Amino acid sequence: MEKKADILFEVSWEVCNKVGGIYTVVKSKAARMVEHYGDNYFMVGPYFASMAIDQFQEEIPSEFCKASFEELKKLGIICHFGRWISEGNPFVILIDFVNYKHRINDIKRDLWDWYKVDSLRASQDYDEPVVWAYTTGMLIEKLSNCLNDKKIVAHFHEWLSGSGLLYLKKKSIKIATVFTTHATILGRTLASSNVDIYNVWGKINPDNEVYKYSIEAKHLVEKNSAAFADVFTTVSEITGMEAGHLLKKKPDLLLPNGLDISKFPTFEEIAIKHRLQRDRIREFMLYYFFPYYTFDLKETLIYFIAGRYEFHDKGIDMYIKALGKLNEKLRQLKSKTTVIAFIWVPSNFRSIRPELLENKTLYQDIKDALEEVHDDIDKNLVYSFMSDKKITKESLFDSDFLTEMKTRAARFIKKGKPPLLTHDLYDENDIILKSVLSAGLKNEGQDPVKIVYYPIYLNGADGLLNLNYYEAMQGSHLGIFPSYYEPWGYTPLEAGALGVSSVTTDLAGFGRYFCTECIQSDAPGIFVLKRLNKTDDDVVNQLVDVMFNFAGLSKEDRIANKLQARKIASMADWKIFVNNYIEAHNMAVGKVYK
Repeated sequence: MEKKADILFEVSWEVCNKVGGIYTVVKSKAARMVEHYGDNYFMVGPYFASMAIDQFQEEIPSEFCKASFEELKKLGIICHFGRWISEGNPFVILIDFVNYKHRINDIKRDLWDWYKVDSLRASQDYDEPVVWAYTTGMLIEKLSNCLNDKKIVAHFHEWLSGSGLLYLKKKSIKIATVFTTHATILGRTLASSNVDIYNVWGKINPDNEVYKYSIEAKHLVEKNSAAFADVFTTVSEITGMEAGHLLKKKPDLLLPNGLDISKFPTFEEIAIKHRLQRDRIREFMLYYFFPYYTFDLKETLIYFIAGRYEFHDKGIDMYIKALGKLNEKLRQLKSKTTVIAFIWVPSNFRSIRPELLENKTLYQDIKDALEEVHDDIDKNLVYSFMSDKKITKESLFDSDFLTEMKTRAARFIKKGKPPLLTHDLYDENDIILKSVLSAGLKNEGQDPVKIVYYPIYLNGADGLLNLNYYEAMQGSHLGIFPSYYEPWGYTPLEAGALGVSSVTTDLAGFGRYFCTECIQSDAPGIFVLKRLNKTDDDVVNQLVDVMFNFAGLSKEDRIANKLQARKIASMADWKIFVNNYIEAHNMAVGKVYK
């Protein structure tokens, strides 16, 4: 698609500032935007030195920026010009607004006078984004004066950037504007408060409801941004429905979120990377479970859920309840399959449980001892095969070594059962842990489903798994994301891009995007649960069926699902989805530059 704009400014609080999911959107898309706009693409974000230090490379400003930067500097607004150290190396302008924060009350007064944005009770997390976004509007206004006869688009993401758009509109600056809401502030708040938003969003007055949760200022910035933008967009059909009810504005266009699929493993690499990371997880299982009891690792599947600690919205509640029922079902059938169910959800933790550190040390002692005699074992194996002798422990190891290993093994064995979580938590009433116990999941030896609650970020160097987020995914068999509120849902998309099967729902934007009717093949790769207008019990039962059936698949069928998941993910490549952005920009240009 050919662009109609000459210059594009893309404005987001998460440019060079990793605080949420929009960071992934703007960063992973940047290279494709550069392909279309080249050096006429400028990303605009806030300047925080601690965030910028390893991802922002400062440069001498482009000539057309210098005068505007100097004017703003006199007001206490410092603009940093450079490039984002990422794919595409896009130009970035980061605004240091600290010395302009004293104008917050003036800005709030402007927003009230111009748009009746009531910010008398606004919380602290409202002030900073509003001041920054307002200065962004000032910057774009001044830059536009230096870009005569150029068609300019300014694309704003979320309410956090909204006051910049509202500033430009009030000043009647001739710039085409696009506003994208990734999730409405009221919708997210209601869902987090366990309100059934899909049944109430048509029955409430949003402008009254926001006062119950003290979010009226954010809501009114968002609502006005959607109303006054030349083109209003959301990221999915489900968020578009939400916006229609809660912002009283239906989107002009949908801008689904994508990934740069070229950065993920190829079909040929998927199997290799899965085996490598699976074996690392299996090693973790050896010292986590085997001091207490053993099971067949080759008959073990790895399920997981990952994401922010949003117990209801992310479907963690459904995951745990379904695992409890799956455990009962597999136990009754005396299944030989073991399911290790990870909960990779960061929480407030103290430290690694001491018994796990001890288990790991004792395991490493056994492993090191075996590695020391590795060459001797190889020679004894060759001799046994060549002489056609039966291979036994005695034929591989000498008697002294076997005696030493028996002592080491005896120290490794423990009474009791494996812990449910890897770290001690500060909160003794942690809802995830309480729900695991309520579901009857206790990590007993006879339980086919075993829980590992891993309440820290997967950074690759945590002292236990030592896997990063993507590596942990790659070593697993099935990712489970039964979300209730998920405007898009990157996690199943990322899993698919890594060649991992997953579960999502028809309340997640991504789930609805590729499976509106939820009619799926025998090997769908990504399984879609029906949650819209369904009871929790119904959702749990659907999930149990998916997990149970997946546990019964042959290796060949699991591979077929992996390949299908990867194929679906490739449909969400930014190479394809970027055209939706160009279309939105062109639509805005058509309205402003007639």
